[in-house]
Amino acid sequence: MAKKEVNEMSFLDHLEDLRWHLVRAVASIFIAATLAFIFKNFIFDIIFGPTHMDFPTYESLCKASEFLGMSDTTFCAEKFPFIIQNRTVAGQFSAHIWTSIYAGFIVSFPYVLYQLWSFISPGLKPSERKNSRGFIIIASLLFFIGVLFGYYIVTPLSLNFLANYQISEEISNEFDISSVIAIVRSSSIASGFVFELPILIYFLTKAGLVTPQFLRKYRKFALVIVLILSAIITPPDIASQVIVAIPILILYQVSIYISAVVVRNQKRKMKHA
Repeated sequence: MAKKEVNEMSFLDHLEDLRWHLVRAVASIFIAATLAFIFKNFIFDIIFGPTHMDFPTYESLCKASEFLGMSDTTFCAEKFPFIIQNRTVAGQFSAHIWTSIYAGFIVSFPYVLYQLWSFISPGLKPSERKNSRGFIIIASLLFFIGVLFGYYIVTPLSLNFLANYQISEEISNEFDISSVIAIVRSSSIASGFVFELPILIYFLTKAGLVTPQFLRKYRKFALVIVLILSAIITPPDIASQVIVAIPILILYQVSIYISAVVVRNQKRKMKHA
């Protein structure tokens, strides 16, 4: 769509255009969710992977603990001291439906992002569209890396800590299926969005709302925010929070570099203008 045509579109025309982009995005989520619903065995074998001690993360941490001479560790246990149960009539069906929807959103994320970008990009200048090439690929890649990090790192650490935490030996852990899925969902999707930080900083810098000097100046405050964020999406133990905080701090440093590149390119264009 040409820029002239975009300028001539009325407010209602923009709303109609947005509606169709949203319809296509929701349709893609629905299709992916339907496939996830059909292949429930595959989905739930993956979802409940971190509840079994043969999960790759636990095996790796167990080997690392043995290498360091830490014999008394929960990562090397034969099984978790809890059971997963369903306490409501429609509990398993609801878990099946909602898990399929979340899986559908994750799988269709690149297409959803493409629809959002298709609505926004016609209003940009040709040079801005050119400089933003690869946005969908990079943003999707960061999101999927974040989801994998949440699933293979944050989720196992959370489940391992909470499963072995007891205030009394008289109290046994019997987790509801919705609670287990909530941990997997929040850890994975939240990590996916956190890993979009470089993309967010890129656009904030393009809009003139953020500068590399600003990011460097408030690095200490960013560290505090990162630790708070790590405490929210991880169990309340220092080791888990540090493990989660490290990649976020790396992403923040990468974001500073990206912001500096954007500012440098903008200054270069102003000199040649």
